[in-house]
Amino acid sequence: MTYVVLEYTLVADYLDRRGQFRDEHLQLARAAHDRGELLLAGALADPADRALLVWQVEDAAVVKAFAAADPYVTNGLVTEWSVRPWTVVVGAG
Repeated sequence: MTYVVLEYTLVADYLDRRGQFRDEHLQLARAAHDRGELLLAGALADPADRALLVWQVEDAAVVKAFAAADPYVTNGLVTEWSVRPWTVVVGAG
């Protein structure tokens, strides 16, 4: 298992637009968390221009599939996203 970070770049009016998609987004995220894949997730604040999702998975394809299906991505709240392996040197793992 490896750690992977999914980083979203968010539209300027993300907080205003997310409401109609939030339940579906959180449902996807909670399902991934329940499977033990998604460890932590949330938007950065002041400003809310990025979000980070930390995963522990066998294959980064799981994370890419999540992003491709995420209503925040499919409805244009995310302007770009990236998936990168994360080498943890202090902490869990």
